[in-house]
Amino acid sequence: MRLRIAVTGASGFCGGHVARAAAASGAEVVCVGRRPGPVGSHRYWDAARAEPDLSDTDLVVHCAAAVGDPSPGPAAEAAMRAVNVDGTARLLRAAAGRPVVWVGSASVYDPRRDRSLVREDHPRAGQLNAYGRTKAAGEALALAAGAVVLRPRAVYGPGDTQLLPRLLSRVRAGTLLLPGPDVRLSLTAVENLADACLAAAGWAPGAYNIADAHPYSRDAAVGAVLRAHGVRARIRHLPPGVALASARISQTLSRGEPALSRYAVDQLAHPVVLDLTRARSQGWTPTRTLTDYLTAREG
Repeated sequence: MRLRIAVTGASGFCGGHVARAAAASGAEVVCVGRRPGPVGSHRYWDAARAEPDLSDTDLVVHCAAAVGDPSPGPAAEAAMRAVNVDGTARLLRAAAGRPVVWVGSASVYDPRRDRSLVREDHPRAGQLNAYGRTKAAGEALALAAGAVVLRPRAVYGPGDTQLLPRLLSRVRAGTLLLPGPDVRLSLTAVENLADACLAAAGWAPGAYNIADAHPYSRDAAVGAVLRAHGVRARIRHLPPGVALASARISQTLSRGEPALSRYAVDQLAHPVVLDLTRARSQGWTPTRTLTDYLTAREG
């Protein structure tokens, strides 16, 4: 009898890759969300309003989330909380004891502490936007319910509509300004995340960092992305203080998602390297790299 896996948010970037990987492994896939996924059957679910139908499924991989980096304010906070926190509570009730793999984010980690090597016990506080705060609150519910929580950082790959497109959009007059000097950063290929989602069904409950095998030099990685997309641009360094001041102004003036935010500056200006020891101890090994993605794109 084939394993039946419910994948929430399967119409999105990460959820779609998880659904395809699950189908490729031989599982029967049930895509749960507002829109159908790329494979399998579909069950409608609005995470902000109702409990999902998870009947007759063996495993739940929860990828559905409200994402983005909106300007601070109660409306943005409430909208994200409705999905990332209240939606998680609804999902956990519907799971009714089924194993749950909850896809979280390294954005939950306290940015005020050193992140040159981040383990899963790093403090979770001080998040800089509604996304980080609501993901932290949602994962607290998932952990209390005995779920496996995965914390990827900066997920990229085919179909990405957030990370690399935002980076490319910031090129101005042949120049890309990055805050502060070069730093080491963990990135996560979406294929590595999808592999971890399926492997994690057999892991002990708790939190696990997920990323590519080795961190990247920020400037070298950004330069490679620009070249692979045919963008000729020089990378120049902006003093972090100037970048933060610009971000505050941008957030104050923006009615939606600002062109620059404190969160974006933080994610690029400081070293953030995830310790993968805990996930590796479960037998998981990340195999995809940024070079693999860029080479495939150029081909």
